Amino acid sequence: MPIPNLPLIESADQLRTVVLAFVVRCGVAALCGGLIGIERERRGKPAGLRTNLLICVGAAIYMLVGLMLVHGTGETSADPSRIAAQVVTGIGFLGAGCIIQQGVQVTGLTSAATIWVVAAIGIVAGAGFPITALIATVMVVLTLAVLGSLESRLHPAHSDDAVRTDRRRGGRDK
Repeated sequence: MPIPNLPLIESADQLRTVVLAFVVRCGVAALCGGLIGIERERRGKPAGLRTNLLICVGAAIYMLVGLMLVHGTGETSADPSRIAAQVVTGIGFLGAGCIIQQGVQVTGLTSAATIWVVAAIGIVAGAGFPITALIATVMVVLTLAVLGSLESRLHPAHSDDAVRTDRRRGGRDK
């Protein structure tokens, strides 16, 4: 099937209709991912500020692309929910790379879960629900900060921080 005569760039009319929504939705995603990333960075986790911010913005962009295809071009076969489903699959692969087993000790589960939820927040922001994305971000940051501190007090050997290599400082496993 030949490719139809496609324009090389968006028209001024297309830009006027999408640029503000794009900036606001991706901006909220960056804020949400950044706030969660700062909390992870404070704890010295490998998936910190940049990682969480980029995952959240990337998920928002994917969701926006799906919505722009449907609403901007009138494409009837495009389905934004399929794009969101593929983001979930891809993020699962990325999160699995965070999980490390050393003997009976497993680390990285919280980092993997954080990556997964940050992508979900990005999808929510990209879908046009920035307030909901901010509420979810507050819930995640509180969960990580409050429950992380509580967990390390209750079960120090079972906490996410029990086995950690700090490569930036040349440290060894604790």
